[in-house]
Amino acid sequence: MTEREKMTSGRIYDPSDPELCALRDKAALLCRDYNQTCDVPPDRARRAAILAELCPGCAADVWLRGPVYFDYGCFTTIGEGTFANFNFTVLDCAPVTIGKGVFFGPNCSLLTPLHPLVAEERAVADHGGREYDYEYAAPIVIGDGCWIASDVKVLPGVTIGGNCVIGAGSVVTHDVPAGMLAYGNPCRVVRPITEADSIYRKKELFAE
Repeated sequence: MTEREKMTSGRIYDPSDPELCALRDKAALLCRDYNQTCDVPPDRARRAAILAELCPGCAADVWLRGPVYFDYGCFTTIGEGTFANFNFTVLDCAPVTIGKGVFFGPNCSLLTPLHPLVAEERAVADHGGREYDYEYAAPIVIGDGCWIASDVKVLPGVTIGGNCVIGAGSVVTHDVPAGMLAYGNPCRVVRPITEADSIYRKKELFAE
């Protein structure tokens, strides 16, 4: 089993593996190129071409405002109509799956890596002339139609069901069922989202 296969299947892996280093370097360069297209007006055609190479599992109409930061990019899938605001960060050491029509506010992070709790197991060691530490990762899944508000951190192994709203500043440590409003640190489910939450019921939002 290769180190890449170990990493994406949740096993302990060596991040100094040459294949993984090359993938991270490629992603870093593509992120840099993408972020340099953030001028106004942005070069949409160039951005789309860079994103297709950085994140081949990304739908054609995804809009990541930038800057963006991916560990690998190639282990992330993003569905149609998804939007992410400034400073979208995805550490996709394990697969990250984002559904259709998801909105991310500024400074959101999806974080799959895990490190040992025991200090000695985090120590950098030598492996055939390469420095490495013990790492592993757990996948993240975000369902269709979610709104992930600003400054949200989604931690390893979390699944957020479809049509959820995660409040600003939340740290999501556990799964969230579909259709829920959840927020806090740690993030907790507050209540279901219902028809009573429709903006069309809030007359004060509409001019007479």
